[in-house]
Amino acid sequence: MASIDPYLMERDTEIAMARSAGPNSVSSGAKVLVLGRHGYETAVEGKNGFVCLVGRSWDLPKNNRAFWDPKIHGPICLSAPAVRSFLPIYLKKTELAITGGSNTQIEAAIIDGIAKGELPTPEPGSVSYMLSKQGYLNAGVKGPWLPHVMFFVPEIDPKALGSDLGDDVPLDAHEEKIGRYTTIDVPVSNWSDGTPSPLNGGSH
Repeated sequence: MASIDPYLMERDTEIAMARSAGPNSVSSGAKVLVLGRHGYETAVEGKNGFVCLVGRSWDLPKNNRAFWDPKIHGPICLSAPAVRSFLPIYLKKTELAITGGSNTQIEAAIIDGIAKGELPTPEPGSVSYMLSKQGYLNAGVKGPWLPHVMFFVPEIDPKALGSDLGDDVPLDAHEEKIGRYTTIDVPVSNWSDGTPSPLNGGSH
């Protein structure tokens, strides 16, 4: 990272984008984190155990061409178990990126931290909402992906869940070998503002 500046957003804009990740009943009472020059900081105190933030590019796999793309924005609202057992990994990646770590060094540090028990693996109930129309998750996809709920579970072969077996399976699972967990993405019918997603015949 040459400079943190391209990754920073106007504070109120970032708060609103972070909240747009979840349904209002979740995000209205959530803690909101925003990215500052030295890492994520609390912009709004929460009261329901959820945390909402806008993820940046360094949460991608190290070989992804968008690993340092400042346009990547992933609004996400995490449940309390995910805050305890998933968020620390992302915050560590952010710390390493800001302090000059390379994509390879960041990956190695996460692997080492989990192996030593310094970083957690997902606990039961680790869930996130990604229902924002404002997300930009992949340079190869025009606009946001489908609104979805993401579950973090201990490592399991995605095929054991039906993922990759056919287009009629309504979820997408993939193993995160670095973090030693599997994510299960389940598309849902509406964006957080209540409008229909492409699943309901809507459009980006």
